[in-house]
Amino acid sequence: MHGVLKNYRRGRNTQHPTQYIVEVDGVDTRIKAAALAGKKVSWKSPASKVISGKIMGSHGNTGAVRVKFDKGLPGQAMGNRVVVAN
Repeated sequence: MHGVLKNYRRGRNTQHPTQYIVEVDGVDTRIKAAALAGKKVSWKSPASKVISGKIMGSHGNTGAVRVKFDKGLPGQAMGNRVVVAN
């Protein structure tokens, strides 16, 4: 299963640089997104470095999920694809 990094998790005046909003392919409701909680997510850099994270829960009503990575990802990772382990 794959997804796309959309943005940092943020509020009006704050930004959480280790937490991201990810849109997962085929997930379009909050209930489907909540079922993914606890699954592993990994991002592979162009230099073949892998940074892994974990889905914390759903975000909004359209099926996006919140992912917390072990380390923060570089800004160039925005818009890139990630792999969600089944």
